[in-house]
Amino acid sequence: MGLGNVPRDAFFNPDGSGADSLRDVVDKVLESLMVVVRERAGQSPLPRSVESHYEAFPQEGHGYDDVFARLSGVLQDSLYPAHPGYIGHMDSIPTLMSVIGDFVAAFLNNNLLSQEMSPALSMMETDVLRQFGQKFGLGENSGGVMTSGGTLANLQALALARNRAFSVRDEGLARLGKRPVLFASEVAHTSLQKAAMLLGLGSSAVVPVRADANSRMRPDDLEEKIRNAKACGEAPFAVVATAGTTVTGNIDPLREIGALAKQYGLWFHVDAAYGGGLIFSPTQRFRLQGIEQADSVTFNPQKWMYIAKTCAMVLFKDTDLLLSDFRVAAPYMSDSDFVNLGEISVQGTRHADILKLWLSLCHIGLVGYQQLVDHSYATTAFFVDQIRARSYLVLAGEPETNLCCFRGEPSFLPQDAWDEWNVELQRHLSQRGQTFLSCPGYRGGRWLRAVLLNPFTTTEVIDGVFRAMDEFYQASAAARG
Repeated sequence: MGLGNVPRDAFFNPDGSGADSLRDVVDKVLESLMVVVRERAGQSPLPRSVESHYEAFPQEGHGYDDVFARLSGVLQDSLYPAHPGYIGHMDSIPTLMSVIGDFVAAFLNNNLLSQEMSPALSMMETDVLRQFGQKFGLGENSGGVMTSGGTLANLQALALARNRAFSVRDEGLARLGKRPVLFASEVAHTSLQKAAMLLGLGSSAVVPVRADANSRMRPDDLEEKIRNAKACGEAPFAVVATAGTTVTGNIDPLREIGALAKQYGLWFHVDAAYGGGLIFSPTQRFRLQGIEQADSVTFNPQKWMYIAKTCAMVLFKDTDLLLSDFRVAAPYMSDSDFVNLGEISVQGTRHADILKLWLSLCHIGLVGYQQLVDHSYATTAFFVDQIRARSYLVLAGEPETNLCCFRGEPSFLPQDAWDEWNVELQRHLSQRGQTFLSCPGYRGGRWLRAVLLNPFTTTEVIDGVFRAMDEFYQASAAARG
């Protein structure tokens, strides 16, 4: 059967003869992106509408011009988190090197399953993650693997903790006489319940520990919950602390929690998916004191390191445990002294996310990342000052990172109308102020959340946000008479 219907430029010719065609395609893509950048700079980061561009698959392929016309619609209808007014979630503008790294990794199409299939990139991942483990203070034998997001990182950490505690890697949980449980803050990420569900423990195996007024786990309640679980005949095996909660960005008291984990013989995992970026700031990393006690750490460079998604990792203090309590050898791979990463990862085939991380580190450097983190704190301080200067706004607690959770409590409205007012304020900011703030449920009400990641979110941009808030407040007050 011939290939007459396959476009001649469907693939890059391995002999390099298609370079001109590739250059033309890249130029067309770049121009399409620049059109979006220019058009959306003065608009809201949210798309004006979302339309379907996904008709039935064509019988015969289209040319580049027709394909790119379809792509243009997708670009226009997509969220634009690079916008300085997009401050609603833990997403931001990607580093240029991470975008380039993704392109190069896709072009190489190496498989991080094994060293045989990704010789340079497998070694890069091992070496770079060893350095990350050391930066977190986990020691000389630390390291880990990249994962497609923090949810999988938490899953793998808890799988290893479970296997280690109960020796169930091969035989499973059926023979256990006690129910395994773990402990996490009541405001910890929901990926922990997913992990417990997938590990056969049931989502209710995650015992919620009360948080204080600043959304930080209370060590006294943790110890009480551990003792209660033991008294009830359950089998505690792990405690998860959070460094950077999703709604408020707060950090659990890691040192105290780590000490309790050690006292009761529990695996200590720290979900630092967000707050882990503080390791780059000599002035702010004190907030992670105690993380060096962790047996495992989740960290997402796709957040505070500005790496294009996805880019996450799970680190272990003792990587030998991955071999003894998690590894499943792949017999279809050549023997090697190098441990194939797919054998010690919850994933097998993986994209080379390590390349964009390494390239960004090479380009920005440790000092550059320090400045980005410290700049976020300066921007956050300015944002918090604006909140405190307005009597109708209240903070959910004291910010510890670059997240501000706050809400309006206008005195001219009854308390049961505040939630609706905050939802309307969010809508007003999106439509009139070219600003997107998220509006999560928290403490039984609706709050506004600002994530001040984007280095292009200047004080001038923030002034504009609060001018729009003041206009909405004044109009609301006037409407009440």
